[in-house]
This record gives sequence, structure tokens and C-alpha cells, in this order.
Amino acid sequence: QVQLVESGGGLVQPGGSLRLSCAASGNDFSFYVAGWYRQAPGKQRELVAGVSSRGNTTYADPVKGRFTISRDNAKSTVSLQMNNLTPEDTAVYYCNLNLRRFGMTYNYWGQGTRVTVSS
Repeated sequence: QVQLVESGGGLVQPGGSLRLSCAASGNDFSFYVAGWYRQAPGKQRELVAGVSSRGNTTYADPVKGRFTISRDNAKSTVSLQMNNLTPEDTAVYYCNLNLRRFGMTYNYWGQGTRVTVSS
């Protein structure tokens, strides 16, 4: 069983920056695909950024060029650096780990951290 603990959310003004971090317990962190999702009020949860076990990254179009996802397998952490934030980035952000192995799917979510972008 994997547990994920997020930190780093808060209130920031438009144009500001935040860094979200997610610490994972358990084993085999390096094998997981890690991702950050967000859910704004009244909207569905959506993928923001992901990083594969090999370090390949993917980003949603609205955050390309502004957000950077990274992972540290030695520390079992995944981070999301968010720059030039806009009110449209306001949401609860969730860390996710996903692994498909031997016909099984392992999928874990953090509890979420709230990001509010407002002047």
C-alpha cells in the first residue's frame, strides 16, 4: 500500500509561483508513473502533468511553459513547480501514482492540496 502526502498549496497572486510536493511511502516508487491532477469547482478532475518512470514528461496544454514536473526516486517524491499562475489555475491539486504490472493496476491518490490564485 502506498500513501501520498502533498504539501505546498496556498494563496498566491496572479503571476506568482508555487511549488507542490508529494511524498510517497512504500516501495517501488521508481516504477510508478507519477502525475499531478487538479479539480476546479464544478469541473472534472484533469491531468496537469505527468512523469514516467524513465523521466519522460507530459503537460496539459494550459500549463505548458509555466509548470514543471520532476521526480526524485531516491526520496520518493514528485514535485510540481508552477510559475506565472493565473486565476484559472485555482483548483485542488492531487498527486497520483500509477503502475501496471503483471496484469494488475495500482493507482494511488493523495488527499489534495488547494491552490488559490487571486489578487
